[in-house]
Amino acid sequence: MNSVEEHNSNVTARFGMWIFLFTEIFLFGGLFIVYAVMRSKHDAEFHAAAAHLNVVVGAFNTIILLISSSTVAMSITAVQKQDKKMATRLLLVTILCAFLFLINKYFEWSLKFHHGIYPGSDVMLELNRGYVLFFSLYYFMTGLHALHIIIGLTILIIVYLKINNGQVNHKNYVLLENGALYWHLVDLIWIFLFPLLYLIT
Repeated sequence: MNSVEEHNSNVTARFGMWIFLFTEIFLFGGLFIVYAVMRSKHDAEFHAAAAHLNVVVGAFNTIILLISSSTVAMSITAVQKQDKKMATRLLLVTILCAFLFLINKYFEWSLKFHHGIYPGSDVMLELNRGYVLFFSLYYFMTGLHALHIIIGLTILIIVYLKINNGQVNHKNYVLLENGALYWHLVDLIWIFLFPLLYLIT
């Protein structure tokens, strides 16, 4: 592939990623609108239900994702400077942060399940509609976000391997750029989810 074809391919890949990111924004944007409408109708119940969420865990996950966004961005700079070792180290930090987020989410969900707070449980059947709506949205939105974390984590692991074998380098790092863009979106979505679900007043 000559330089012109490679440039065109990179432009297409970047453009395709931005189109994909916009569709993801529309998806979560729709969910945020649904949340806002339901909250306006059941404000007191949403506020009471949110008290069952652990703000510390939510805040910790926010910090984790902010750190991971910084390290994945710095890994691009490292690749551009041909510092392969630093790029892989920074990417490993990002990957570790992704695992930490998922582990925290697992324990958070497990605690809710232990107390019977999940859609369809006997406990939930005894609660009023506002509580049920809040926790249904909580599980769906955070679950969908966790799925995006897993997808992003998979992409970053692939990029890490390609940096190691030289396929991603200072001349060809569009895959890393796109992976970082996707990860920034995951981070951005959580920045909206955290106050909506955990800091509701």
